[in-house]
Amino acid sequence: MDANKYYRNIPKVDSIMENEKLKELLDITSRELVLDYARNATEELRMFINDNPNNEEEINAEIKNIINKISLQVHKLLTYNMKKVVNGTGTILHTNLGRAPISKEAAERAKNIVTGYSNLEFDLELGKRGSRYSHFEKIISRITGAEAAIAVNNNAAAVLLILSSLAKDKEIIVSRGELVEIGGSFRIPDVMKQSGGILVEVGTTNKTHLHDYEEKITSQTAALLKVHTSNYKIVGFTEGVSIEELSDLGKKYNIPVIEDIGSGVLADLSNYGLTYEPTVQNSINAGVDIICFSGDKLLGGPQAGIIAGKKQYIDKIKKHPLNRALRIDKFTAAVLESVFHDYIDEEKAIKNIPVLKMINMNIEDIKISAEKLSEKLKDMSEFLDICTEECLSQIGGGALPLERMKSYAVSIKPKTMSCARFERELRYSETPIIGRVVNDTFYIDLRTVLEGEDQIIYDEIKNLFK
Repeated sequence: MDANKYYRNIPKVDSIMENEKLKELLDITSRELVLDYARNATEELRMFINDNPNNEEEINAEIKNIINKISLQVHKLLTYNMKKVVNGTGTILHTNLGRAPISKEAAERAKNIVTGYSNLEFDLELGKRGSRYSHFEKIISRITGAEAAIAVNNNAAAVLLILSSLAKDKEIIVSRGELVEIGGSFRIPDVMKQSGGILVEVGTTNKTHLHDYEEKITSQTAALLKVHTSNYKIVGFTEGVSIEELSDLGKKYNIPVIEDIGSGVLADLSNYGLTYEPTVQNSINAGVDIICFSGDKLLGGPQAGIIAGKKQYIDKIKKHPLNRALRIDKFTAAVLESVFHDYIDEEKAIKNIPVLKMINMNIEDIKISAEKLSEKLKDMSEFLDICTEECLSQIGGGALPLERMKSYAVSIKPKTMSCARFERELRYSETPIIGRVVNDTFYIDLRTVLEGEDQIIYDEIKNLFK
């Protein structure tokens, strides 16, 4: 088949640009962008003809569809990819869905700050350059009992910065049972190697004793490191060294004790029906010299790595060149300050911080919310089988891995489409609805559905059956 015949049928770029459908695109974007996609489309069509010279039907279809293809590609580029979604999974700290949601008050305050200029690094009292850490350092110290604090862009960065500042080319002693890997292939041994520190493993996977640490201390020992294994549990024949014991050992040899506590709990979760999770305050009171933790897990704030502890060490960490590369921006600083302000009064934190509020939800309130949504969705009983069922929520985000909380969900069995298609269609919605599929049934756990989102769920499901 003569391919030239098809090449002659490809519309010229100039005539493509005169198409009314493409002219409408010029109201929302530049001519250069549309022109670029038009050129790409014609080139791709030539390549398709070259690769499929005998497929007349498909070639003609591709030529006929070239305007729609250009229009679709331009619209796809101009559509925002990052969206608000409704989390119906029951996982509070869902890593793939952005972990901790921020309160509307904290977001509004941040908006007012970042949409103009701010005193991010300007001391208003002295009228000269200030520190971006000053906005929350005193509050962190007040809440935790630490002498000083800073924040970097995540907790992995915090560990890297601490070890680079205090233990480069020297030994760091850590229990084998605490050489963890968390999400994104973040491994303690790898971070330690990157920092320039020398890993010294002690004990075994399931048992480590205080004398294991002491026997490995030498003149080259720069720090004792304890890593809270927040994302897994070893049960049975186990033994570990408490942070109090390790702190006493550090004092005995004048070696700093560093703790990566992980999720950054500032409120005693056992008061709210969960298993006790070590708090930052407990570690500081136990004598830890430097502690680091995540901002966007159980703390309930933005992504950040908080470093707190003795001033002599924090000052050294602040001066390290790597700190500038890892520092937080004005958005994070503004939200962190708001979140820590809430923790000045724990009752206020429980009410204002979405993560803590979801953890502390009354089970009867969740049941009522699920029943209300179920009743509302029964408008679509022609297409769906709807009911309310008990279920179990989880913390997520690598925190309290064995903990499950009783909750209630709306269960949905589609009648006119498969459950897999129903789940996919909800993911493709203008506001995506993310739930769980179990036994060909779609579940929406109301613990993680925020205020007002029940209406979004109803509207998006209704749109599927118009």
